[in-house]
Amino acid sequence: MDKQQLWVLDGGMGRELARRGAPFRQPEWSALALIEAPQTVTEVHQAYVASGAKVITTNSYALVPFHIGDERFAAEGEALAALAGKLARDVADEHANAVRVAGSLPPLFGSYRADLFEAARVSELALPLIRALSPSVDLWLAETMSLIAESLAIKALLPEDGKPFWVSFTLEDETLGSEPTLRSGERVADAIDALVAVDVDAILFNCCQPEVIEAALQVASDRLSALGRADIRLGAYANAFPPQPKEATANDGLDEIRADLGPLDYLGWAERWRAAGASLIGGCCGIGPEHIQALSTRLR
Repeated sequence: MDKQQLWVLDGGMGRELARRGAPFRQPEWSALALIEAPQTVTEVHQAYVASGAKVITTNSYALVPFHIGDERFAAEGEALAALAGKLARDVADEHANAVRVAGSLPPLFGSYRADLFEAARVSELALPLIRALSPSVDLWLAETMSLIAESLAIKALLPEDGKPFWVSFTLEDETLGSEPTLRSGERVADAIDALVAVDVDAILFNCCQPEVIEAALQVASDRLSALGRADIRLGAYANAFPPQPKEATANDGLDEIRADLGPLDYLGWAERWRAAGASLIGGCCGIGPEHIQALSTRLR
């Protein structure tokens, strides 16, 4: 794999589903369309591929008890994850191996909330998703990780299938200009060291403001160079939200979307990430196909 070759990722799923009229409410979030209108999930995948995305991510982010409840997770979680994998796989297969499928392994206890992590329950929640997604995905993506321990716990459960393992951390974004940290307060440099030790294939930063990502990429790039691990790729996919407070959860309601992150504005940030070493670039919440189109046609 050429570390410097740019791969454009897809954008956010939930708000794009809502924009297309799919059933959408809290706490189910993007899982509701998977349950009630899976064709819309397919349409979103297709829209991102048409916009130039070379990696699409399964709509499995909300398939955890935090969003769908313990009862539904136990009864339907694995089947829903299998459907999420198949929908993405079917779209990718229409494009003659030009599109890869990333299996989304989400924060198991709620976005942004490192304090809710329960190490004893990781297997119970992660293994059904891993089993269900395994036949359909080309790589594993543990995304929006708020603390180092959760990404390592997920890695320990993955099958020995030879598929790349990517980890994407969400960053503290209330205080700009300080040393970049995970939402747990852990240093980015320490996260890099921990992931290098388990042979991660790519390290990304997502679901935080674009302003904080550039500094995190610079820290990550410097640390990987110091460790002699130029083979590990870096990436980024920001959200379009204002700063999220420490007590925020993904079920608080719909966040407003910033007016200063249109496609060309977002492209400007992506160019800075590219210069800082990122070769995997896409979008998270509030970043849609029009943004991905700008990246795929203008980002070099």
